[in-house]
Amino acid sequence: MTDIRTDRLLLRRWQAADLAPWAAMNADPAVREHLGDLLTPEQSAASVKMFQAEFDERGYGWWAVEELATGTFIGFAGLDPVEEDMPFDGVEIGWRLARHAWGNGYATEAALATLAFGFGTLALPEILAVTTAGNHRSQAVMRRIGMTRDPAEDFDDPSVPDGPLRRNVLYRIKAAGMRRARPADSHAG
Repeated sequence: MTDIRTDRLLLRRWQAADLAPWAAMNADPAVREHLGDLLTPEQSAASVKMFQAEFDERGYGWWAVEELATGTFIGFAGLDPVEEDMPFDGVEIGWRLARHAWGNGYATEAALATLAFGFGTLALPEILAVTTAGNHRSQAVMRRIGMTRDPAEDFDDPSVPDGPLRRNVLYRIKAAGMRRARPADSHAG
């Protein structure tokens, strides 16, 4: 498994010490606002096992994200194949950070590094991003990293019941579009 180092972050394999802060993140209503129900510590631990198994199987997936200056676990970022029940297919980029890490540009920095891995190492032709229509913070990151949205591609997530989390937006970036992303903005949000 490849670790990725940026100016301020290390995207790396999950460690046992990550389980407690990961569980705390998944029990934080602000972090889970656009994701659905809070997760139990057992559900969080099971997700880490799944992340590790998928990474071992595919060679990519969800990295744990660590702040280099402090060695503190702050969340995750990575790539994952789109779920089969979605109205499109491809590979999706994503990130989730602990609330204390918000507003420092870490999501943008981790996302740019993840895009570079996806286009450079995996030679993906395109990478997608999906979030709820109301998740304006994630949509801002998507725009900062050069992704674009066609409102005609917005959709209702078939796995989510009616409510504020059902309507989703789809962003895309092609490998050639990576040139539009400005690395100087990587610390912007």
